[in-house]
Amino acid sequence: MTETPAAPAKGTTLAFAYVTTLFFAWGFVTSLIGPLIAAVRRVFELSYAEATLTTFAWFIAYGIASIPAAAILSRLGYSRAIIVALVTMVAGCLIVPIATIVDWYPGVLIALFVIASGVTLLQVGANPLVAALGAQKSSHARLNFSQFFNSLGTTLGPLLAAPILLTGGVFAADAVITDPATRAESLRSIDIAFLAVGLFFAVVAGFIFTARKTINDAAPVPTAEDRMSPLVALKSPWAVFGALAIFFYVGSEVTIGDLLTNFLHSPEILNIPLAAAGSMVAYYWGGAMVGRLVGGLLMLTRIPASAILIVNTVVAAVLCLVVTQTTGVTAAYAAIAIGFFNSIMFPTIFTLTLERSTAPAAATSGLLVFGIIGGAVLPLIGGLIGDNAPTLNPVFYVPLVGYAILVIFAFMASRAKIHAKVAAGTPGGH
Repeated sequence: MTETPAAPAKGTTLAFAYVTTLFFAWGFVTSLIGPLIAAVRRVFELSYAEATLTTFAWFIAYGIASIPAAAILSRLGYSRAIIVALVTMVAGCLIVPIATIVDWYPGVLIALFVIASGVTLLQVGANPLVAALGAQKSSHARLNFSQFFNSLGTTLGPLLAAPILLTGGVFAADAVITDPATRAESLRSIDIAFLAVGLFFAVVAGFIFTARKTINDAAPVPTAEDRMSPLVALKSPWAVFGALAIFFYVGSEVTIGDLLTNFLHSPEILNIPLAAAGSMVAYYWGGAMVGRLVGGLLMLTRIPASAILIVNTVVAAVLCLVVTQTTGVTAAYAAIAIGFFNSIMFPTIFTLTLERSTAPAAATSGLLVFGIIGGAVLPLIGGLIGDNAPTLNPVFYVPLVGYAILVIFAFMASRAKIHAKVAAGTPGGH
């Protein structure tokens, strides 16, 4: 006898639309890290490794704040936890001008950590809603649809931020970096960018506040399993392997995105102004946006998700190899094209792992979210390589290794036994 699927709760479509705006919000702010690295490197006269500490401060929050965020969600419920997350992000944006007024780079790192902690809580609250707000059979497509808006945010972020962060002040053609007035102009540009982002988050918070009843009515009821510690998933080899795959995926994607501005700007590649290079990073994130639309359509066909992941990881690895061995336009567009093949990796790794893990779905999801700290570790390694190499091309060996590991994950997933259907707690973006 076939079990009849439960009808979606009243208002799920509207609630899904509200929650999808959050994917845009955290995609937008996350993509600002790339042009910000180029900005703080020049303003504070930092090495590549020191500049990539901005990425470290951002992604380390996923490891530190994820478990407390789960506790906050269980106590406050979905809508209130999301509002608290957005308010936290606004507070972090307000710390930025304080840090720049006292001319203290560590203060910028603290601000980024606070914002990212809010993003972590936002994801812990928003992600379980995405797959639950609708029919189970369309969860894969729905996750990729939400990721489309996440990618729209990451595409618009560099386009809007690069002209603000990377023009005038120390970036002017005749600028003297040590001139206090010149540095002050660039520091104020950083303030303007983050104050504008803070205002945007405040508006979204107000928007969610007005929709809180609709979201609460449509939200799934948390179970005891939802409150399990991610450490429970350590007993499942596939949960651990999936977390490792997320570690290398996020680390590889972020390493490229964060150093791409300086890479495209370098004389060996395109030799264009930093602001123009920063705006071109939007093509990298835009490729992921297009790829998620294509991926969502493919996942509605009979093509196995593992097969799509194999193709994307292999091509991404090959493109990284091309970048390490070439210069000029070839290297530039090979690097940018990687974004398209990154597109479906995050949700596909998640769903493949959840289907194969023997641990509870909630615990597995928690461990997978913890794996996002790869975005803190691999870019730092890339920065160290960039400081000790004559060009930035060797930096791409870092994501090359990452994608090679993901190829192994995809092949093994294609042959592994499926233990369970994708659970409602599947995250839909990072």
